Amino acid sequence: MKFTSIKLITVKGVCDYINKMRDFAARLRALEVEMFESFLVHFTLNSLPPQFGPFKISYNTYKDKWSIDELLTICDQEEARLILEIGDSATITQGKKTIQAKQKGKAKM
Repeated sequence: MKFTSIKLITVKGVCDYINKMRDFAARLRALEVEMFESFLVHFTLNSLPPQFGPFKISYNTYKDKWSIDELLTICDQEEARLILEIGDSATITQGKKTIQAKQKGKAKM
């Protein structure tokens, strides 16, 4: 249930989010639930927030498919770019729980 209900709803925290998805997949494999890495990459990518839309399109048009490690590396770079572009707060929802983390920033005058 956690694997299908966890969502990243803002830009920051994508590396932690992908690692959580990878951990959930490992737990499912331990329960003998088969999951191809390509499915994990696709599912994780499609659960990213709308700000990653152009990034998702780029992945879908790219001929080579990524491993989960490649997705993690590339998403880390995309996250840094998006944070500079749109802001620095992150929220992850898991079922009914909401976890919010804010990066310390400069006070606006």
